[in-house]
Amino acid sequence: MNIFRLPDLGEGLQEAELVEWRVAAGEDVAVDQPLVAVETAKAVVEIPSPRGGRIERLFASAGDVIRIGAPLVGFEGAGEDTGSVVGAVQQGSGVVRDQPISVGHVGGAVRATPAVRALARKLNVDLAMVTPSGADGLITTQDIERVARILSETEAAEPLRGVRRAMAHNMAQAQAEVAAATIVDDADIHAWATGTDTTIRLIRALAQACKAEPALNAWFEPHAFARRVMKKVDLGVAVDLSEEGLFVPVLRDVGNRDAQDLRKGLDRLRQDAAARRIPPEELRGATITLSNFGMIAGRYAAPIVLPPTVAILGAGRIRDEVVAVDGAPAVHRILPLSLTFDHRVVTGGEAGRFMGAVIADLTLAS
Repeated sequence: MNIFRLPDLGEGLQEAELVEWRVAAGEDVAVDQPLVAVETAKAVVEIPSPRGGRIERLFASAGDVIRIGAPLVGFEGAGEDTGSVVGAVQQGSGVVRDQPISVGHVGGAVRATPAVRALARKLNVDLAMVTPSGADGLITTQDIERVARILSETEAAEPLRGVRRAMAHNMAQAQAEVAAATIVDDADIHAWATGTDTTIRLIRALAQACKAEPALNAWFEPHAFARRVMKKVDLGVAVDLSEEGLFVPVLRDVGNRDAQDLRKGLDRLRQDAAARRIPPEELRGATITLSNFGMIAGRYAAPIVLPPTVAILGAGRIRDEVVAVDGAPAVHRILPLSLTFDHRVVTGGEAGRFMGAVIADLTLAS
Protein backbone atom coordinates (compact mmCIF):
# COMPACT_ATOMS: atom_id res chain seq x y z
CA MET A 1 0.00 0.00 0.00
CA ASN A 2 1.21 3.51 -0.86
CA ILE A 3 0.44 5.78 2.11
CA PHE A 4 -0.19 9.54 1.90
CA ARG A 5 0.16 11.28 5.27
CA LEU A 6 -1.46 14.47 6.57
CA PRO A 7 0.80 17.35 5.44
CA ASP A 8 1.87 20.41 7.35
CA LEU A 9 -0.70 22.97 6.24
CA GLY A 10 1.40 25.97 7.16
CA GLU A 11 -0.48 27.17 10.27
CA GLY A 12 2.06 26.10 12.88
CA LEU A 13 -0.42 23.66 14.43
CA GLN A 14 0.16 19.97 15.04
CA GLU A 15 -3.27 18.59 14.17
CA ALA A 16 -6.37 19.12 12.06
CA GLU A 17 -9.98 17.97 12.25
CA LEU A 18 -11.30 15.98 9.32
CA VAL A 19 -14.41 17.75 8.00
CA GLU A 20 -15.43 15.69 4.97
CA TRP A 21 -14.00 13.13 2.58
CA ARG A 22 -14.28 14.09 -1.10
CA VAL A 23 -13.49 10.51 -2.20
CA ALA A 24 -14.24 6.93 -1.13
CA ALA A 25 -12.31 3.68 -0.83
CA GLY A 26 -12.17 1.88 -4.20
CA GLU A 27 -12.44 5.11 -6.17
CA ASP A 28 -9.95 6.09 -8.89
CA VAL A 29 -8.56 9.60 -8.46
CA ALA A 30 -6.39 11.92 -10.54
CA VAL A 31 -3.43 14.06 -9.50
CA ASP A 32 -4.59 17.20 -7.66
CA GLN A 33 -8.17 15.95 -7.34
CA PRO A 34 -9.57 17.06 -3.93
CA LEU A 35 -9.22 14.23 -1.42
CA VAL A 36 -10.45 15.64 1.84
CA ALA A 37 -11.42 18.84 3.64
CA VAL A 38 -9.82 19.51 7.03
CA GLU A 39 -10.21 22.34 9.51
CA THR A 40 -7.46 23.92 11.56
CA ALA A 41 -7.55 27.27 13.38
CA LYS A 42 -10.98 27.87 11.83
CA ALA A 43 -9.67 27.67 8.27
CA VAL A 44 -11.12 24.88 6.13
CA VAL A 45 -8.54 23.54 3.67
CA GLU A 46 -9.01 21.11 0.80
CA ILE A 47 -6.09 18.71 0.37
CA PRO A 48 -5.47 17.54 -3.22
CA SER A 49 -4.24 14.10 -4.20
CA PRO A 50 -0.45 13.93 -4.66
CA ARG A 51 -0.83 11.15 -7.24
CA GLY A 52 -3.26 9.35 -9.47
CA GLY A 53 -4.51 5.85 -8.72
CA ARG A 54 -7.07 3.79 -6.86
CA ILE A 55 -7.75 4.42 -3.19
CA GLU A 56 -7.42 1.29 -1.09
CA ARG A 57 -8.09 2.71 2.37
CA LEU A 58 -9.14 5.86 4.21
CA PHE A 59 -7.46 6.02 7.62
CA ALA A 60 -9.85 8.43 9.41
CA SER A 61 -13.48 9.47 9.60
CA ALA A 62 -15.24 12.84 9.62
CA GLY A 63 -14.81 14.46 13.03
CA ASP A 64 -11.50 12.73 13.79
CA VAL A 65 -8.57 14.88 14.93
CA ILE A 66 -5.45 13.83 13.01
CA ARG A 67 -1.85 14.63 13.86
CA ILE A 68 0.44 16.07 11.19
CA GLY A 69 2.25 13.14 9.54
CA ALA A 70 -0.38 10.56 10.45
CA PRO A 71 -1.66 8.20 7.69
CA LEU A 72 -4.47 9.77 5.71
CA VAL A 73 -5.03 7.78 2.49
CA GLY A 74 -3.71 4.44 1.27
CA PHE A 75 -3.30 4.04 -2.50
CA GLU A 76 -3.01 0.68 -4.22
CA GLY A 77 0.62 -0.17 -4.93
CA ALA A 78 3.80 -1.15 -3.14
CA GLY A 79 6.02 0.99 -0.94
CA GLU A 80 5.59 4.04 1.25
CA ASP A 81 4.49 7.28 -0.41
CA THR A 82 6.72 10.30 0.11
CA GLY A 83 3.66 12.43 -0.33
CA SER A 84 3.23 13.85 3.13
CA VAL A 85 3.64 17.20 1.38
CA VAL A 86 0.70 18.46 -0.65
CA GLY A 87 1.53 18.16 -4.35
CA ALA A 88 4.49 15.83 -3.76
CA VAL A 89 7.06 15.13 -6.47
CA GLN A 90 6.68 11.76 -8.14
CA GLN A 91 9.86 9.69 -8.01
CA GLY A 92 11.22 8.30 -11.26
CA SER A 93 10.38 9.97 -14.54
CA GLY A 94 9.96 13.49 -13.10
CA VAL A 95 7.38 15.89 -11.80
CA VAL A 96 3.81 15.08 -12.75
CA ARG A 97 2.68 18.68 -12.42
CA ASP A 98 5.07 21.46 -11.48
CA GLN A 99 2.59 24.30 -11.06
CA PRO A 100 2.14 26.54 -8.03
CA ILE A 101 -0.27 25.06 -5.50
CA SER A 102 -1.91 27.23 -2.84
CA VAL A 103 -2.84 25.96 0.60
CA GLY A 104 -4.97 28.32 2.69
CA HIS A 105 -3.75 29.36 6.13
CA VAL A 106 -4.23 32.18 8.58
CA GLY A 107 -2.94 35.36 6.98
CA GLY A 108 -3.12 34.25 3.35
CA ALA A 109 -2.03 31.36 1.14
CA VAL A 110 1.28 29.57 0.71
CA ARG A 111 2.20 29.35 -2.99
CA ALA A 112 4.93 26.92 -4.04
CA THR A 113 5.54 24.32 -6.72
CA PRO A 114 5.56 20.65 -5.75
CA ALA A 115 9.34 20.56 -6.22
CA VAL A 116 9.79 23.44 -3.76
CA ARG A 117 7.43 21.77 -1.29
CA ALA A 118 9.45 18.57 -1.52
CA LEU A 119 12.67 20.52 -0.84
CA ALA A 120 11.04 22.22 2.16
CA ARG A 121 10.12 18.85 3.60
CA LYS A 122 13.60 17.49 2.98
CA LEU A 123 15.18 20.46 4.78
CA ASN A 124 12.49 20.49 7.51
CA VAL A 125 11.32 24.00 6.66
CA ASP A 126 7.74 25.06 7.46
CA LEU A 127 6.45 26.94 4.41
CA ALA A 128 4.44 29.27 6.65
CA MET A 129 7.76 30.68 7.97
CA VAL A 130 9.12 31.53 4.53
CA THR A 131 8.99 35.03 3.03
CA PRO A 132 8.44 34.52 -0.72
CA SER A 133 10.61 36.33 -3.26
CA GLY A 134 9.04 34.98 -6.45
CA ALA A 135 6.43 36.61 -8.65
CA ASP A 136 2.94 36.87 -7.16
CA GLY A 137 4.13 35.64 -3.78
CA LEU A 138 5.63 32.37 -5.06
CA ILE A 139 8.13 30.65 -2.74
CA THR A 140 11.34 29.73 -4.55
CA THR A 141 14.09 27.20 -3.96
CA GLN A 142 16.36 30.03 -2.83
CA ASP A 143 13.78 31.09 -0.23
CA ILE A 144 13.70 27.58 1.24
CA GLU A 145 17.50 27.35 1.33
CA ARG A 146 17.76 30.77 3.01
CA VAL A 147 15.36 29.80 5.81
CA ALA A 148 17.10 26.41 6.21
CA ARG A 149 20.41 28.22 6.77
CA ILE A 150 18.85 30.49 9.38
CA LEU A 151 17.23 27.58 11.22
CA SER A 152 20.50 25.65 11.24
CA GLU A 153 21.96 28.40 13.45
CA THR A 154 19.16 28.28 16.03
CA GLU A 155 18.23 25.93 18.84
CA ALA A 156 16.18 22.88 17.96
CA ALA A 157 12.45 23.47 17.54
CA GLU A 158 10.57 23.15 20.81
CA PRO A 159 7.02 21.81 20.31
CA LEU A 160 4.35 23.68 22.27
CA ARG A 161 2.75 21.34 24.77
CA GLY A 162 0.26 21.48 27.59
CA VAL A 163 -0.73 24.98 28.71
CA ARG A 164 1.34 26.73 26.04
CA ARG A 165 -0.26 24.62 23.32
CA ALA A 166 -3.74 25.46 24.61
CA MET A 167 -2.78 29.13 24.77
CA ALA A 168 -1.61 29.04 21.15
CA HIS A 169 -4.91 27.51 20.04
CA ASN A 170 -6.93 30.05 22.03
CA MET A 171 -4.98 33.04 20.77
CA ALA A 172 -5.23 31.85 17.15
CA GLN A 173 -8.99 31.44 17.56
CA ALA A 174 -9.33 34.89 19.11
CA GLN A 175 -7.24 36.55 16.40
CA ALA A 176 -9.25 34.84 13.67
CA GLU A 177 -12.70 35.61 15.10
CA VAL A 178 -12.75 38.81 17.12
CA ALA A 179 -13.07 42.32 15.66
CA ALA A 180 -10.94 43.81 18.43
CA ALA A 181 -10.79 47.49 19.39
CA THR A 182 -8.96 48.98 22.38
CA ILE A 183 -9.41 52.16 24.39
CA VAL A 184 -7.01 53.38 27.10
CA ASP A 185 -7.34 55.81 30.00
CA ASP A 186 -5.98 56.50 33.50
CA ALA A 187 -7.47 56.27 36.98
CA ASP A 188 -6.21 58.65 39.67
CA ILE A 189 -5.88 56.45 42.76
CA HIS A 190 -4.30 59.07 45.01
CA ALA A 191 -7.14 58.61 47.54
CA TRP A 192 -6.28 54.97 48.21
CA ALA A 193 -4.97 54.08 51.65
CA THR A 194 -1.53 52.55 51.96
CA GLY A 195 -1.64 48.79 51.43
CA THR A 196 -4.81 48.77 49.33
CA ASP A 197 -5.19 45.48 47.44
CA THR A 198 -4.95 46.61 43.81
CA THR A 199 -6.31 43.44 42.25
CA ILE A 200 -9.34 43.30 44.54
CA ARG A 201 -10.10 46.98 43.85
CA LEU A 202 -9.87 46.27 40.13
CA ILE A 203 -12.28 43.35 40.50
CA ARG A 204 -14.75 45.52 42.42
CA ALA A 205 -14.51 48.31 39.85
CA LEU A 206 -15.02 45.88 36.98
CA ALA A 207 -18.08 44.37 38.67
CA GLN A 208 -19.55 47.85 39.18
CA ALA A 209 -18.90 48.69 35.55
CA CYS A 210 -20.74 45.53 34.46
CA LYS A 211 -23.78 46.82 36.36
CA ALA A 212 -23.50 50.23 34.73
CA GLU A 213 -22.89 48.83 31.22
CA PRO A 214 -23.95 45.15 31.05
CA ALA A 215 -23.20 44.86 27.33
CA LEU A 216 -19.56 44.02 28.09
CA ASN A 217 -20.46 41.14 30.42
CA ALA A 218 -21.73 38.99 27.58
CA TRP A 219 -21.11 36.11 25.21
CA PHE A 220 -21.34 36.36 21.44
CA GLU A 221 -22.72 33.47 19.37
CA PRO A 222 -21.28 34.02 15.86
CA HIS A 223 -23.29 31.31 14.10
CA ALA A 224 -26.57 32.69 15.39
CA PHE A 225 -25.26 36.27 15.22
CA ALA A 226 -26.62 36.82 18.69
CA ARG A 227 -25.35 37.93 22.08
CA ARG A 228 -26.23 36.78 25.58
CA VAL A 229 -25.89 39.42 28.30
CA MET A 230 -25.05 37.65 31.56
CA LYS A 231 -26.71 38.24 34.92
CA LYS A 232 -23.66 37.25 37.00
CA VAL A 233 -20.05 38.37 36.57
CA ASP A 234 -17.87 35.25 36.36
CA LEU A 235 -14.44 36.81 36.03
CA GLY A 236 -11.55 35.19 34.19
CA VAL A 237 -8.32 36.30 35.89
CA ALA A 238 -5.15 36.00 33.80
CA VAL A 239 -2.43 34.24 35.82
CA ASP A 240 1.13 34.13 34.50
CA LEU A 241 3.14 31.09 35.63
CA SER A 242 6.36 31.92 33.80
CA GLU A 243 7.64 28.71 32.20
CA GLU A 244 4.30 26.91 32.36
CA GLY A 245 2.46 29.65 30.46
CA LEU A 246 -0.82 31.49 30.93
CA PHE A 247 -3.81 30.25 32.94
CA VAL A 248 -7.16 32.04 33.12
CA PRO A 249 -9.06 30.55 36.08
CA VAL A 250 -12.57 31.85 36.75
CA LEU A 251 -13.60 33.67 39.92
CA ARG A 252 -17.37 33.19 40.20
CA ASP A 253 -20.05 35.80 40.90
CA VAL A 254 -17.58 38.56 41.83
CA GLY A 255 -20.30 41.21 42.05
CA ASN A 256 -21.86 39.54 45.10
CA ARG A 257 -18.74 38.77 47.15
CA ASP A 258 -16.88 40.94 49.67
CA ALA A 259 -13.18 41.80 49.43
CA GLN A 260 -12.05 39.17 51.95
CA ASP A 261 -13.92 36.38 50.17
CA LEU A 262 -12.58 37.51 46.79
CA ARG A 263 -8.99 37.52 48.07
CA LYS A 264 -9.36 34.01 49.52
CA GLY A 265 -10.86 32.74 46.26
CA LEU A 266 -8.18 34.41 44.15
CA ASP A 267 -5.35 33.03 46.30
CA ARG A 268 -6.79 29.54 46.07
CA LEU A 269 -7.09 29.74 42.28
CA ARG A 270 -3.48 30.94 41.97
CA GLN A 271 -2.20 28.16 44.25
CA ASP A 272 -4.16 25.50 42.37
CA ALA A 273 -2.92 26.82 39.03
CA ALA A 274 0.70 26.87 40.22
CA ALA A 275 0.37 23.30 41.53
CA ARG A 276 -1.31 22.23 38.28
CA ARG A 277 -4.26 20.82 40.20
CA ILE A 278 -6.90 23.33 39.16
CA PRO A 279 -10.14 21.55 38.12
CA PRO A 280 -10.99 21.97 34.41
CA GLU A 281 -14.40 23.48 35.25
CA GLU A 282 -12.62 26.38 36.99
CA LEU A 283 -10.96 27.30 33.70
CA ARG A 284 -14.27 27.57 31.83
CA GLY A 285 -17.30 29.81 31.70
CA ALA A 286 -15.81 33.30 32.18
CA THR A 287 -18.11 36.15 31.16
CA ILE A 288 -15.38 38.84 31.09
CA THR A 289 -11.62 38.88 31.81
CA LEU A 290 -9.14 40.90 33.88
CA SER A 291 -5.39 41.06 33.22
CA ASN A 292 -3.34 42.88 35.86
CA PHE A 293 -0.18 42.79 33.76
CA GLY A 294 1.22 45.87 35.48
CA MET A 295 2.33 43.63 38.36
CA ILE A 296 5.11 42.59 35.96
CA ALA A 297 5.67 45.55 33.63
CA GLY A 298 3.95 47.72 31.06
CA ARG A 299 1.69 50.75 31.00
CA TYR A 300 -0.90 50.12 28.27
CA ALA A 301 -1.69 47.08 26.13
CA ALA A 302 -4.19 45.61 23.68
CA PRO A 303 -5.24 42.46 25.57
CA ILE A 304 -6.77 39.57 23.61
CA VAL A 305 -10.51 38.90 23.93
CA LEU A 306 -11.17 35.17 24.25
CA PRO A 307 -14.43 34.02 22.58
CA PRO A 308 -17.21 33.72 23.48
CA THR A 309 -16.56 36.69 25.86
CA VAL A 310 -16.57 40.18 24.38
CA ALA A 311 -14.27 42.22 26.65
CA ILE A 312 -11.08 42.18 28.70
CA LEU A 313 -9.80 44.89 31.05
CA GLY A 314 -6.04 45.30 31.42
CA ALA A 315 -4.30 47.20 34.23
CA GLY A 316 -0.76 48.52 33.79
CA ARG A 317 1.96 49.47 36.25
CA ILE A 318 1.01 52.15 38.77
CA ARG A 319 3.16 55.29 38.49
CA ASP A 320 3.61 58.68 40.12
CA GLU A 321 2.67 61.53 37.81
CA VAL A 322 2.35 65.29 38.06
CA VAL A 323 -1.30 66.30 37.65
CA ALA A 324 -3.24 69.56 37.99
CA VAL A 325 -5.18 69.84 41.25
CA ASP A 326 -7.19 73.06 41.72
CA GLY A 327 -4.94 74.75 39.20
CA ALA A 328 -1.68 73.73 40.90
CA PRO A 329 0.71 70.85 40.14
CA ALA A 330 0.63 67.83 42.44
CA VAL A 331 2.08 64.30 42.36
CA HIS A 332 -0.59 61.61 42.32
CA ARG A 333 -0.58 57.85 41.86
CA ILE A 334 -1.96 56.90 38.46
CA LEU A 335 -3.26 53.48 37.35
CA PRO A 336 -3.27 53.01 33.55
CA LEU A 337 -6.14 51.01 32.06
CA SER A 338 -6.66 49.29 28.70
CA LEU A 339 -10.02 47.91 27.59
CA THR A 340 -10.24 45.66 24.54
CA PHE A 341 -13.71 44.78 23.27
CA ASP A 342 -15.25 42.85 20.39
CA HIS A 343 -16.58 45.58 18.10
CA ARG A 344 -18.94 43.12 16.43
CA VAL A 345 -21.00 43.18 19.61
CA VAL A 346 -19.94 46.16 21.72
CA THR A 347 -20.26 49.76 20.54
CA GLY A 348 -17.65 52.41 21.22
CA GLY A 349 -20.13 54.23 23.44
CA GLU A 350 -20.76 51.14 25.55
CA ALA A 351 -17.01 50.58 25.91
CA GLY A 352 -16.48 54.22 26.87
CA ARG A 353 -19.22 54.14 29.50
CA PHE A 354 -17.81 50.91 30.90
CA MET A 355 -14.34 52.45 31.18
CA GLY A 356 -15.83 55.55 32.81
CA ALA A 357 -17.58 53.42 35.42
CA VAL A 358 -14.34 51.53 36.17
CA ILE A 359 -12.47 54.81 36.66
CA ALA A 360 -15.22 56.30 38.82
CA ASP A 361 -15.04 53.38 41.24
CA LEU A 362 -11.24 53.30 41.31
CA THR A 363 -10.98 56.97 42.26
CA LEU A 364 -12.93 56.37 45.49
CA ALA A 365 -10.95 56.20 48.72
CA SER A 366 -12.44 52.83 49.65
